[in-house]
Amino acid sequence: MEQIHSKDTQTIADRLSDELITSIVKGDIPSGSKISEPDLARTFKVSRGPLREAIRRLEGLHLVARIPHVGARVVSLHSEQLVEIYQVREALEGMAARLACSNMTDEEIAELKELLDAHERNIEQSEGRDYFQHEGDFDFHYRIIQGSKNQRLIELLCSELYHLIRMYRFRSSQILSRPNKALTEHRHICTAIEERDGELAEILMRRHINTAQKHIEQEFQREEE
Repeated sequence: MEQIHSKDTQTIADRLSDELITSIVKGDIPSGSKISEPDLARTFKVSRGPLREAIRRLEGLHLVARIPHVGARVVSLHSEQLVEIYQVREALEGMAARLACSNMTDEEIAELKELLDAHERNIEQSEGRDYFQHEGDFDFHYRIIQGSKNQRLIELLCSELYHLIRMYRFRSSQILSRPNKALTEHRHICTAIEERDGELAEILMRRHINTAQKHIEQEFQREEE
């Protein structure tokens, strides 16, 4: 078998990490399911080396947990973890919104408004089904966190917790009334940032995230009944 050079392996691991993250966030690989390296290697047509590197990266993102004598599993979504994560998210993203009022440029704010216009078109076209699935620069929250210009916040919210939060946000997309309400809340936050009102931006962001938490908690309660 031809030996794969480290650069090629890294490239394969990068691609595979992205594909696995998307599959986990969307539930194609269910939460709580066991990670089978042979099955994944066949599914994604890769060797075990890049696959193991990708799984290690997912462990670092808290999407996969390695359990002694059991192996690697996709993290399970549960209400207790939801509350803890969203309490952290509410505090930190509220802070990010306040900082964004001071640190985002006029051009960045204009781009944020354009992003929300694109989101409105997306909701109309998809009936809101994939509004919470966007990531990176197409993610309203991601843009504001980046706009805070605070590297510690960015590391925590855009790396360490980002995709785990996306898993919970994806659950919100199952509530058809929520995307339109979320967009309205996003527009109010954007207006506060545009007006450079840090106090209001923080209040609105915290309220927005707290509302989202309550909606997802309701979903968990319905499933447990």
